[in-house]
Amino acid sequence: MSTLSTMDAGFRDLFENSGSVMLLLEPRRGRIVEANQAAFSYYGYPPDQLIGRSIEQINTLDWEHTALERKRAIDPERNSFIFRHRLASGEERDVEIFFSRMDSLGQPLIFSVVHDVTGHRQALDDLRSSEAIYRSVFLTSHDSVSINRLSDGMFVDVNQRFLDGLGYKREEVIGRTSRELNLWANYEDREKLIQSFRETSSIQNAEVQLRRRNGEILWGISSVSQVIIDDVAYMVSVLKDISDVKQAEARIKSLVYYDPLTSLPNRRFLLDCIKQSMAEAGDNKKAVLLLDLSDLRRLNETTGNRCGDLFLKEIAKRLVTCTRESDTVARTGGNEFAVMVEDLSVVREQAVAQVQAIAKKIQECVSQPCRLANHECHTATSIGIAVFSSRFKKAGSVLRRAEIALSQAKRAGLKKISFYSSALQSIVNANAAIEEELRHAIEADQLVLHYQPQVTSSGLVGAESLVRWNHPARGLLAPGEFIQIAEETGLIHSLGEWVLNKAFSQAAQWANQYELTGFRVAINISAQQFQHPEFLNMVLDATDRSAAKPENITLELTESIIMNDVKDVVRKMTLLKSRGFRISMDDFGTGYSSLSYVKKLPLDELKIDRSFVRDILADPSSGAIARTILSLARDMRLSVIAEGVETAEQRAFLSDLGCHCFQGYLFGKPLALQEFERAWLLPYADTPPRDWSAAAPAWLT
Repeated sequence: MSTLSTMDAGFRDLFENSGSVMLLLEPRRGRIVEANQAAFSYYGYPPDQLIGRSIEQINTLDWEHTALERKRAIDPERNSFIFRHRLASGEERDVEIFFSRMDSLGQPLIFSVVHDVTGHRQALDDLRSSEAIYRSVFLTSHDSVSINRLSDGMFVDVNQRFLDGLGYKREEVIGRTSRELNLWANYEDREKLIQSFRETSSIQNAEVQLRRRNGEILWGISSVSQVIIDDVAYMVSVLKDISDVKQAEARIKSLVYYDPLTSLPNRRFLLDCIKQSMAEAGDNKKAVLLLDLSDLRRLNETTGNRCGDLFLKEIAKRLVTCTRESDTVARTGGNEFAVMVEDLSVVREQAVAQVQAIAKKIQECVSQPCRLANHECHTATSIGIAVFSSRFKKAGSVLRRAEIALSQAKRAGLKKISFYSSALQSIVNANAAIEEELRHAIEADQLVLHYQPQVTSSGLVGAESLVRWNHPARGLLAPGEFIQIAEETGLIHSLGEWVLNKAFSQAAQWANQYELTGFRVAINISAQQFQHPEFLNMVLDATDRSAAKPENITLELTESIIMNDVKDVVRKMTLLKSRGFRISMDDFGTGYSSLSYVKKLPLDELKIDRSFVRDILADPSSGAIARTILSLARDMRLSVIAEGVETAEQRAFLSDLGCHCFQGYLFGKPLALQEFERAWLLPYADTPPRDWSAAAPAWLT
């Protein structure tokens, strides 16, 4: 793939179709990596001979002059240098090279525009000695040349390139001044150049902006010399049109600093703004608000990426509208935006109140539904806020603090606002330590599985495997203390693979040892684990290694899996079911489910979440939700299990609704392997009862 093919389409079109000679160079060796058609035509080389050639092989200036030009080019006020290039024909031409630095997918490049200056350089050298030669060059120059009387600035002669470039007829220019023609886009630039000319009687390579007859802006590099003809002083101006260069520079800046979809500043631009804000004097507080939009992935899947892109543009407009003109609104990621607010109170407490009010206003503005492409779109946003002042030294640390606060806000739930604090940083530090310890725990086999019984009125029908961390210093840790960190850091994949292998082996061992017909081991699968490209292979490999029978395994998935590619989810689930695995949807009713999704998924079981079971006797809505889930399951011919059952009253209520499979402390807590076997399996090891009701505790009969 060529370097040019990876770039923005607008820049690529400008590069390939421009009449100016354009090159992309490798910085270290000056090797040409891309060239446009104008470059091939100018140098006379076919593409395979020009691409890969270094500037050193083309430049014929001696070493001393080349070094001098490169030294001049380092000057931040100057972005060009003069070389002498040899064409394929052997002819040598003076060229002025204008350059800008840019990146292409992380690769540093030099974007160069080459102008042939042989004609007007020779003209200026010979002007005083030969008016005839000067007149010839004047008429044929590829640059705009004009002559103005020094005393009053009146145009006395211009060449055709001047007229074509600015869009005038000759009779409209001769006898008038640049002020009368309104040529200058910025008259302050004109005054500076006049002052410089008065001091030195010449101007070299000054960047100017002129206004064409149709109002468009022409960017140019102007060099002016004074000549005396018949004792009258004149200014001879040579103007090189660099509008293509400026357009390319603007495109490069856009690629580097702006989001192409929303046209908002990007993360790099935001960091520069934070850095600049830190450099400003004053005690006023500032703040960065980091916003995360919910449901964006689901919107893309249900309505298509086009609607999702339109929605992001709409959100960008709303953020610009509901913030102050002095605030900086940026898009920092796929579904993340940022707002930098300045001029807050010098008192931190007051500044916090001010920025909190701004955050609430943003949430209200963003949450308003809108209709795009015949779809009603809506979202909610969590916001993390970092307040800072000029004493901060690193822009990245401010943004990192906002990210920490946003992470805290997202954990707290939708539409939450969280401020960065030292306490949050302590949590981050602690999480980092846990991540490192967890990585070691997986390698050192510090993880163990506990098992919680799943029962019906007939007795034990299965067990859910639940991972625990046998921490060497802190003792036995529940999943709540490390699973989220595992998901955030990607360790969930290796942890999940360990659980699969361990649980499958145990299921195979129980099936052989106790002849438990229909007994299933349930295994929790996180959404991230399920999305892993190798997940199916992990499951099948674990099956082969353990010799477990898939009919003895239930894979419990959470509703968050449908936030991703639904077709891929259905494909994976269908394949697992075809191998004999049972698929259960865990925590049903708490996430993103809708009937349209559930109907597409090849499920075997719905699991009523413990939050509904906990409040089922006191909260009518929890009872209504449980009743709806059971009704849905009957219509779809799915089994149902209720988790978190702790009292006989809860169990009785669920039974009356038609739920006959339970899991919870009423029946038994999660137990280590040996304890679980001793409590539930060993009494029947020699002669497993065919009628499980005989093995049921008193509360089941």
